[in-house]
Amino acid sequence: QVQLVESGGGLVQPGGSLTLTCVASGSIMPINTIGWYRQVPGKQRELVAAITNAGTPRYTDSAQGRFTIYREDSAVKTVYLQMNNLKTDDTAVYYCNLAKYLRDVGPYWGNGTLVTVSS
Repeated sequence: QVQLVESGGGLVQPGGSLTLTCVASGSIMPINTIGWYRQVPGKQRELVAAITNAGTPRYTDSAQGRFTIYREDSAVKTVYLQMNNLKTDDTAVYYCNLAKYLRDVGPYWGNGTLVTVSS
């Protein structure tokens, strides 16, 4: 079994920064990817950024240049999403997901952490 736990969300003003943390535990395959997704009510969950166990990152256009995804250890058990220059459009519940390859969406999700960008 796999567990993913997100933390670090909160209220921040436009232009501010937050760092989200995803901690993975359980039966994690050696080849894996952890991705950060976000969702707002009425919209589909969308990818923000992902990183493989080898450290290869992937960013969507909305995250490129403002967000940085990185991991604490080679086993990809703790992954961070540093978010800078936040915009009101970044307001969402952020989830982490465990998959095998960089472009996969796996079956494992955390419960999410809410990020609110507002003045």
